[in-house]
Amino acid sequence: MADYTKRTLIAVIGDDNTVTGMLLAGTGQVNDNGDKNFFVVDTKTTDAQIESVFEEFTEKRDDIAIVLISQYIADRIRGRVEACTKAFPAILEIPSKEHPYDPEKDTILKRVRKIMGE
Repeated sequence: MADYTKRTLIAVIGDDNTVTGMLLAGTGQVNDNGDKNFFVVDTKTTDAQIESVFEEFTEKRDDIAIVLISQYIADRIRGRVEACTKAFPAILEIPSKEHPYDPEKDTILKRVRKIMGE
């Protein structure tokens, strides 16, 4: 049985307003190695950079329990988000100030509908 007791952090991938809000709420952390649990995406950020950070948060770090990702950013790496099926870290898609939430795109809701036979 895996030990999930180290998973205590919430990671955030989003635009500057989303990340700033989450940091002000107390989610930000920089560990002894200088690794951050947040990543700001702007117009210059490439899909490869987003994928790299997403992989870091979901595959390489064992201290992250939840990854909050703005849905419009998750759309840019949709294949990677849908391929992440482990229980931890949980991937939650959230709205952003300029991009409303669309439940039809949410990976978790798609899985629930599939399980429920809808």
